[in-house]
Amino acid sequence: MTSPSSAARIRPIEHFAKAVGKCTVESNAYGKCIFLDYNNITKGMCQVEFLRLKECVLRAVKK
Repeated sequence: MTSPSSAARIRPIEHFAKAVGKCTVESNAYGKCIFLDYNNITKGMCQVEFLRLKECVLRAVKK
């Protein structure tokens, strides 16, 4: 039984990084929203921006 060489495999974190890299508009919007009040971050803060980023990353991962 042969296994793929480690050079041929893409590690999951590399796949994730490439997907996030395709979502620069969404990640910038999320980052700006968090930065507006970074000393007082709460759950649900910037939820709309986060969900847009999440959807973009999920679409990019599927490609």
